[in-house]
Formats: sequence, structure tokens, C-alpha cells
Amino acid sequence: MANYLVTGGAGFIGSHLCHRLLDEGHAVRVLDDLSSGKRENLPAGVDFIEGDLRDVDALRRAVDDVEFVLHKAAIASVQVSVEQPLLEQDVNLVGMLRLLEAARAAKVRRLVFAASAAAYGMDPEVPKREDMRPTPASPYGLSKVAGEYYCRIYAEVFGLETVCLRYFNIFGPRQDPKSPYSGVISIFLDKMLAGEAPTIFGDGGQSRDFTYVANVVEANMLACRAQRAGGEIYNIGCAREITVNDLVRHLNEALGTKLEPQYAEERAGDVRVSVADIARAREGLGYEPLVEFEEGLRRTVSWISE
Repeated sequence: MANYLVTGGAGFIGSHLCHRLLDEGHAVRVLDDLSSGKRENLPAGVDFIEGDLRDVDALRRAVDDVEFVLHKAAIASVQVSVEQPLLEQDVNLVGMLRLLEAARAAKVRRLVFAASAAAYGMDPEVPKREDMRPTPASPYGLSKVAGEYYCRIYAEVFGLETVCLRYFNIFGPRQDPKSPYSGVISIFLDKMLAGEAPTIFGDGGQSRDFTYVANVVEANMLACRAQRAGGEIYNIGCAREITVNDLVRHLNEALGTKLEPQYAEERAGDVRVSVADIARAREGLGYEPLVEFEEGLRRTVSWISE
């Protein structure tokens, strides 16, 4: 068994990681400022530190005697990064650097970083491969790409093992539809459960690689155990395109509704097609999606309905 730190552990993905780690018998510490996460998301048995990535003293306490760091804490909203770029960069990028330095000083064994498909920006080439040139289109995407570079440098220069996981569109239980960080599935579900038609920006033909949260949790566990993964970057998705129109159809089937979406003007900068090539994650991590889209949607609907 090992000692883990989960930054952002009270949030959507982080809390699922905490549950998995405790179920496996590991010791789990969480650093979270509760700006978007919730205390009730945390399972019993977690050592909780309230603080953020700008608090150097909290970081030092958080990494003390820790073997693995699963770094999920971030301002995860593209819109917030556009409206407040200095704040976003201070938390996401400078905060990342502070965490890496604290982890190095504490002799942490490996750090797994929640990178993002935002690294690919508006590049129309699909599927997205890790060897494509990063073209971030927002301060948020830029901070994630820069975080990847910092991870590589800390691996090569300082010997801190790092693994970067580029998440595609993650969904599942505990994703708050009212949060500015929320994904389209939770937003649509919230509206459709209230009997309201979802709003699609554009013609609905745009597609995403919707990935159930259990797949991301599994990828993090594999990233901690994998040999020769230090300094590497991996796409984490399902390698499957689902259009937004198809998403509404699937949600209607799951909910037993017949709500027709409303269409609005396409948003500037909206990527048309996004799907992951996961060949590198399969080879380097042994990653394989455990929960397909339809099953993940059923689980999410069941959780929200309850």
C-alpha cells in the first residue's frame, strides 16, 4: 500500500480517485480549496488539507511522506481563463511549478498530471495524437501545455518521475451542472430532467470523445504503476466520436423523454471534431476503456435520478 496526495480531491474527478484509492487500501491525503469541490464528495478516511496551489506552506504539508501525487487541482474553465488570465495562470501554471518543486523536495516518487485535450486547440486533424504540435487556443490550454513541459523538465533535470494524461470530455456522477467547469452532458441532463429542451450551439454535428470518469480513474492508477512511463504524455479517451445531436438522442432514450433540442448560433472557436488516438496509452500504460459511452451514460442518469 502507498501514500497518495490528490490535489483537487474534493472535485469531480479527484473524488472518484479518492474512493478508488481507499477501496484499494491506500492512505489518501487531499489538498483542495473547495472553490469548486465539495466536502461531501470526500469519503471517510481522507486526510484533508484546505488550501490551494498558491499556499506554499499547505503544499509542503500536503506532500510530506507522500509517494504519489495525482494532480487534479486547477481552474478548469476556458471562459474563466479568458476573463481572468492572470488568476488562471497563477493557479494553473505557477501553482503547478510550486507543486513540482514541493514534490521534488519531498522526494515524491511520481506525479501524475491532469493535462488536457485543449493542447490540440483548433487543429482540424483527427484523431488527436500526442506527437502533434500543441496549438492551445486559450490561456487555459496554454497553462496545460506549459504544465506538460514543466513535467518533462522535472523528470529529465531533477529526476522526479512525471506522467501527463491528456483528458478528453469526461463525464459521470458528481459533475455539477451549475459549475462553470461542468461538461455538456451534465448541463443537458440537468435541463432535460427538468423537462426543458437542451440548447445546441451550431448544427449539432460537432463531435466529442465522451469518456466516463471510471476510465480516467483507471488511467491514473495505471500511470502510477507503469514502467518507463516517466516524462511521457498519453491521451485518455475512448477513441470514439459522438455528435452532440447523437448525445441528445442517447439522453432521451436513457431518460424516456422526447425532447427536441433548440439550436443557437455556433460559438466562435468551437472545435468541430475531437477524438483521441489512444494507441500510445494502450502500449505504454496498458490502458483500455473499461466503461463504454452508453453504459457510462446509464450510470450517470441513474446517479442523478437518485
